Amino acid sequence: MIDRISVAHPAGHSRRSKSALAALGFLAASFAVGHVGAQAPPPTPPSGTLLPRQFPPTKPADAKPAAGASASSQPARGGHEPDLAYGAYQRGYFLTAFAEATRRVQEKGDPRAMTLLGELYSNGLGVPLDEVKAAKWYKLAADRGDSDAMFALAIFHISRRGGLHDRTEAARLLTSAAKLGNAAAAYDLGLLYLEGQQFPQDFARAAELFKAAAQQGNAEAQYALATLYKDGKGVEKNLTEAARLLGAAALAENLDAEVEYAIALFNGTGVPKDEAKAAALFRKAALRGSPIAQNRLARLLSVGHGAALNPIEAIKWHLIAKAGGNGDPYLDQFAAQQTPQIRAAAEKAAKPWLAVLQPKS
Repeated sequence: MIDRISVAHPAGHSRRSKSALAALGFLAASFAVGHVGAQAPPPTPPSGTLLPRQFPPTKPADAKPAAGASASSQPARGGHEPDLAYGAYQRGYFLTAFAEATRRVQEKGDPRAMTLLGELYSNGLGVPLDEVKAAKWYKLAADRGDSDAMFALAIFHISRRGGLHDRTEAARLLTSAAKLGNAAAAYDLGLLYLEGQQFPQDFARAAELFKAAAQQGNAEAQYALATLYKDGKGVEKNLTEAARLLGAAALAENLDAEVEYAIALFNGTGVPKDEAKAAALFRKAALRGSPIAQNRLARLLSVGHGAALNPIEAIKWHLIAKAGGNGDPYLDQFAAQQTPQIRAAAEKAAKPWLAVLQPKS
């Protein structure tokens, strides 16, 4: 029988604090519509900047005239003209985005357009990948107060891209961007306070930063703040608030939050107990590749809690979780007690997953 499911933070938040900064990509969706911030005189573009070579378009329509991007994917706001460069970027018309952003830099000195040029060079979208040029454009925009550029430039320093590697400067940029309301920067800055290397470890300060980012809908921050509420670090322990935040992050499809919220639902920790909902969420996370969710789902299926008893599915998910590094002696024993036919059916069902998880000899 399974009465409760308990597990340490699935992803190990200490591990996340070391790896999440370098893993974070620039959040392109944070580009605003219209010009933001005071205009500055048009700068001299980074040396060596060239118009893009004619690469095969990301979408066939990119070869069409600019009319293909004549309207932004988002409406004009506050009386500002639609952001045609960003609209083209969002639809994958990277050559059009580059040309429009270049025009806006030349004519208006628009820092948002500079940031977009940095993003295009950073990822090699429509132009050859060039991290040095990307860093120069990000710096031009950051110096003019663009918080997204500050964030991107900080990530370049932390991940040693574009010839940059200055964690002190990265921390300064994240601090500046966070003060301007950049949620991703606030989250990453909070991780630095958890890490305790760039700054003295300060859970309370990390919680403040996570809270600021979480209130803007940042799922990573919601998950991180939930773990602090769960453990009572930097904030007063509050399992109800932890569950609420886990639920919000899970709704935004944060995989770690899906697993922990499912555990909270199954155990009734900070939220009304709901085994069926927990099983459904475990299944969703299992299908997304979480070995912990796969293991928990296998346990539920082995006893019929929250889902119908299903030995074949239970063993299947156990084999998949085990291949992903999450073994379970109880499930080994459960599998050994089943008939050869059930084990064979489970192995057949798990085979497509195992072919991907296990390296070929």
